[in-house]
Amino acid sequence: MRCLIVHNLRSGFGSTAIFEFERALVFSGDEVVLRTLGEDERAADAVRDAEDFDLVVLSGGDGTTTNLLYALRYRGVPACVFPSGTANLYCINLGDSVDPTSLAHACRVGATATTDLGEVTYVDVDGKEHVRGFSIMMGTGFDAQIMRDAVAGKQALGESAYFAAAVANARPAVHHFKITVDGETYERDGISCLIANNATIQGDVRIVPDGRMDDGLLDVIMLEQTDAVGLIKPIVASLMDHEGTQLGRPQIETFRGRDILIEPDQPIPLEYDGEPAPGLVKSYHAHALAGANQVIVSPISPYYPAESPYNEANPRFDSAVIRPYPTL
Repeated sequence: MRCLIVHNLRSGFGSTAIFEFERALVFSGDEVVLRTLGEDERAADAVRDAEDFDLVVLSGGDGTTTNLLYALRYRGVPACVFPSGTANLYCINLGDSVDPTSLAHACRVGATATTDLGEVTYVDVDGKEHVRGFSIMMGTGFDAQIMRDAVAGKQALGESAYFAAAVANARPAVHHFKITVDGETYERDGISCLIANNATIQGDVRIVPDGRMDDGLLDVIMLEQTDAVGLIKPIVASLMDHEGTQLGRPQIETFRGRDILIEPDQPIPLEYDGEPAPGLVKSYHAHALAGANQVIVSPISPYYPAESPYNEANPRFDSAVIRPYPTL
């Protein structure tokens, strides 16, 4: 097997777990290329030759892995997302083990799930368009301000940097949003408007109870509270009911569709998968990229394919030595 590992040395706390994964992955006769991302290197350049490999491993935080998944969209290359970042929400949503040995074994088996991405086009205050991919969620308002303020503290504080930033923004601004979902228009006031490809956020809270990353749809999430006190209800509900099936999500309204246009009443901060966009944006348009990636999954993942425990149809994995999954 030929494997390409793309690793961001600056993600998270500089985890070395990727090297433990590499040792567990390789068997006699394998070839592994480890490629570290340069300071300003484009994701597309890092996976320019991905089709030359049987497997590509994407190691970094959510921002890094999203950029790499977006660069691999519709190329049919099996990708393993390895959690090396601060929050690793993509891996949490995928439901795979975070143990390096278990992930390495999943790569040898080769079972994959077909998953979606989102693509957002936003217009900045100078009228310039920008296009980005996102795998978890993106949004404007309160959440984007938190992500922007958390950047400086992530290396030292990890996930606590997000909570510190939330405390620092205890009086979020209220905005008026015009929301168009598959041709239907709604107008709402609130502190944040997000678009999600995945359902679970920090603390294992499912903000959209039935959200999935393989349905070809995106969820608009509108936080309709108008002050910091209004956040108490959805926070308490999420603590009492992580799945959101019993108490729901008070003061959070959701819409679902494939094509979404968001027009705030004034320029506003924006973030995608925890990465803040420079400056402010005037509007943004998002759509679902259905079936964009083939992602390695293990049996504990809710996305594990039911038809076969092994990727027997893929000749690139015929030579893999299949062993029982490690017992953790």
